Amino acid sequence: MSDALIRLEQVTVSFAGQNTLERIDLAVRPGEIVTLIGPNGAGKTTLVRAVLGLLTPDSGKVWRKSRLRIGYMPQKLQVDATLPLSVLRFLRLVPGVTREQALAALHEVGAAQVIDSPVQTISGGETQRVLLARALLREPELLVLDEPVQGVDVAGQAELYSLITRLRDRHRCGVLMVSHDLHVVMSTTDQVACLNRHVRRSGHPEQVSGDPAFVELFGEAARSLAIYHHHHDHAHTLHGEVVADAGHTHSHGTHCNHG
Repeated sequence: MSDALIRLEQVTVSFAGQNTLERIDLAVRPGEIVTLIGPNGAGKTTLVRAVLGLLTPDSGKVWRKSRLRIGYMPQKLQVDATLPLSVLRFLRLVPGVTREQALAALHEVGAAQVIDSPVQTISGGETQRVLLARALLREPELLVLDEPVQGVDVAGQAELYSLITRLRDRHRCGVLMVSHDLHVVMSTTDQVACLNRHVRRSGHPEQVSGDPAFVELFGEAARSLAIYHHHHDHAHTLHGEVVADAGHTHSHGTHCNHG
């Protein structure tokens, strides 16, 4: 496992005497998408904070590749409605970023048209793409994505997951993703870890989806619906409208918010 970008070994985190995470083992390698799924309160956000170095485990070890560059995409962007902040200015809060670099990152995520828009006026899908562009500006070896399709409709979710896969392929970065969207995630991830304070089951999606621990966490319906492919002869805009004949295939999922 020496090729890992980050590795957690027997990580335990507790708050007020209660274990939030118990003996977590997890690794992400270059070019690999690892998705954390689990009900609300399972410890997913705590695990992300441990990966980012924002908290120190009570026991166990978080190992990172030397000088690992991490691009982080939070669940949502919260900006005061009265703050004059364009997308460009927001992206240039990353140190050293020029307009040209910001525009290139927005092009890569399909959101170049919003570069001069106030961040408060862009749609949910556009906001998530801007947050993804900001993470890419750090030239990451590891992308950490916390609920990357938050606030995006079903059609837009599938497009975003497809984009994340393309970015992984292009940059050969590792991806650690937190998600509730079982259906789409199971068809776009290499490894899945079912978390409920400890890792109940991990492995390839097709192995995990039939496991009793997975069914226990997400219900019997999850077993049959976890891997569901929907073939397209069209694509969607950032807002979810259909545009004709894109000639590609991807998967659709419904938003499953368990907890």
